[in-house]
Amino acid sequence: MTDPRLLLAVLLLFVSPLSYAEAPFDPFEVSGIEARPGAQVPLDLRFTDQHGRQLRLAELFGKRPVLLLPLYYTCPNVCGSQLASLLQMLDGLPYRAGEDYELVAFSFNPNETPADARAEQAKLARRWPALADSPGVHLLTGSAAASSALAEALGFRYAYDEKSGEYAHVTAVAALSRDGRLSRWLYGLGYQPDDLRLALLEAGQGRVGDFTDQLLLLCYHYDPKTGGYSSLVIEALQLGGGATVLLLGGFILFNLRRERGGRRP
Repeated sequence: MTDPRLLLAVLLLFVSPLSYAEAPFDPFEVSGIEARPGAQVPLDLRFTDQHGRQLRLAELFGKRPVLLLPLYYTCPNVCGSQLASLLQMLDGLPYRAGEDYELVAFSFNPNETPADARAEQAKLARRWPALADSPGVHLLTGSAAASSALAEALGFRYAYDEKSGEYAHVTAVAALSRDGRLSRWLYGLGYQPDDLRLALLEAGQGRVGDFTDQLLLLCYHYDPKTGGYSSLVIEALQLGGGATVLLLGGFILFNLRRERGGRRP
């Protein structure tokens, strides 16, 4: 007689792979960002820029801070809007690409080529020609291994969905120091020009902006939950205002009680 436990084990061998194969693709589970402040990006990784020039990441670092965007150029969703929104903000800042910072976008889609990067650059150049064509703007493509290693170093998670033929990922821009260390992440499309300015100032470590700009860093602090900067002055005023209200309320209550106590026979 066949052992029932043996039959159960055989059935599990066939059923388990099927159940795993049928598990739905969850983009919220596979994509995201793991905060790794101070993480060092591997500067020996090789990519190809929009002009077809092969380079090492080390060639883009060393002189000035770097704004780094993980994306892919043929993305049908928010990647194009993310890059356009970033250039719009940068165009309004008093800093210049190639002089105060480097802008680097890298595609994590290994099937994309420099032609895809050039097509994206051409779209951006219609509105911001000076910035999009600046030598400080680099649109990179590379192998799956190189993109994966760079994303992993930054804590950026993405995954390919075979059913939709698209990549699941979040939108964010990373500010890195000139030696390739992660300073801050700015999440989504909702950060403001001031957030971008402060991120560049902080990543620049005193090499970007003038004395007045550096004073801004004393008045703001980075909130890792929101991926933006909040004003210490405003928070101090809010705390001071709350304390004033409490003290005033206590003073009024104290005088009311004393007045009532004085009226008793």
